[in-house]
Amino acid sequence: MHLLEGEGVTRHFGGLAAVSDVDFYVDQGEILGLIGPNGAGKTTLFNLISAALKPKPGKITFNGRDITPLPAYQICRLGIARTFQTVKIFPHVPVVRNVMVGALFGTGRRTSSAEARKKAEEALEFVDMLTLKNTVAGDLTLAQQKRLEVARALASDPKLLLLDELMAGLTKPEVTEALGDIAELRSRGITIIMIEHVMQAIMAASDRIIVLDYGKKIAEGTPAEVAANPKVIEVYLGEECDA
Repeated sequence: MHLLEGEGVTRHFGGLAAVSDVDFYVDQGEILGLIGPNGAGKTTLFNLISAALKPKPGKITFNGRDITPLPAYQICRLGIARTFQTVKIFPHVPVVRNVMVGALFGTGRRTSSAEARKKAEEALEFVDMLTLKNTVAGDLTLAQQKRLEVARALASDPKLLLLDELMAGLTKPEVTEALGDIAELRSRGITIIMIEHVMQAIMAASDRIIVLDYGKKIAEGTPAEVAANPKVIEVYLGEECDA
């Protein structure tokens, strides 16, 4: 049984098919990459998994349970957490309180403020930001805000983590550090689906890659198989090389 599976997942906005009849799966402990041109439907697929949007039609199961009708907070409490392409922090609140949100509301367990703070500090230590716990989140750099989002997601004790362009805008050393964090997350038993445009990074990190274009899945396979796929080169990798 796959950890997460989608069957015929579709979402239209007016006459535009943002995601069209996409089948996908990810297994426990796997790192699945999701790539494609801008507007291909990658973030929309994350929104469908996390219930920010609902498939119409389509079905998504997690640990064998149909989660399609569930609201976002219940899906998070089942063990699916995410970060965002454009960071969504509480800018006027200290870093540690941003992360406490994940601990307090991201699980179905009753958690005291003291327990939530402890869990938040552990998550901040993982992303090497514990010394910044009392800093106002809006004063952080972009790289730090991205790590803050990871910490907040981790505080909810996820089984599956959706990372949406974690490395966008980062320097090469910061990308290397992010890759190390991803490897460590996997070693802790967390399954990962990641959207990324930094090709060297996603090719190095992923066990398997799905490619979307105009909302449709056009390829799936190992990084080597995807990199050699003529259709992928035509619609995406060639574009990246030109850029």
